[in-house]
Amino acid sequence: MVSAIVLNEYYPSEEAFLGALADALRVEYETIISNGFLLQLDCPDLARERHNTYQDRPLEDFLDFGNRVIDAINHALRNIPRERVRMHVCWGNYEGPHDYDVPLQDIIPVLARAKVGGFVLPFANPRHEHEFRYAPQLLRADDQIIVAGVIDTTTNFVEHPEVVADRLERLAAVVGDPRRIMAGTDCGFETIAGRGRVAEDVVWAKLKALSDGARLASSRLF
Repeated sequence: MVSAIVLNEYYPSEEAFLGALADALRVEYETIISNGFLLQLDCPDLARERHNTYQDRPLEDFLDFGNRVIDAINHALRNIPRERVRMHVCWGNYEGPHDYDVPLQDIIPVLARAKVGGFVLPFANPRHEHEFRYAPQLLRADDQIIVAGVIDTTTNFVEHPEVVADRLERLAAVVGDPRRIMAGTDCGFETIAGRGRVAEDVVWAKLKALSDGARLASSRLF
């Protein structure tokens, strides 16, 4: 994501720029892990940049970009156990048409190369809610998990716990093991400080619905 925001005005190529970023971020990543935390990578560029930078270019160009980013990420993670890392991928945390979004299925071969223990994906977004059925294709290793976004972070509708439970149960049915699923939000409620689109009291109501819905799904699945 840094490479999509910060212009390269020094390095001779994109590969060199990504390599330098990986070396710099590796220090932060390893510090997070050494202090006992899980590391979650925020990588919306692996989906969002298709309809931003690469909208007028062939899909293969975007996939090549994604593979270069994954190579850099894997380099930065080389000293970190995979199970300590999750990767969040999304199409941008904004309320808009999203009708130019790249389908999840198109980018799965890229994402699956990441040396991470879990994927955090938005399945409450009405443009991508149906793509839960492709999630198992990401789980190449037996210990990998999916953190399913079952709460929309861009609207002030409060999801009913039954809706949350339904989304989790559908995903569990295709994954085949509910122990490999966690409930989450599609993205952050305030991606950029001061630009929150959801009222604070509604945020808390949504998180309560998330908790209640996950508890309901668990009672059925286990």
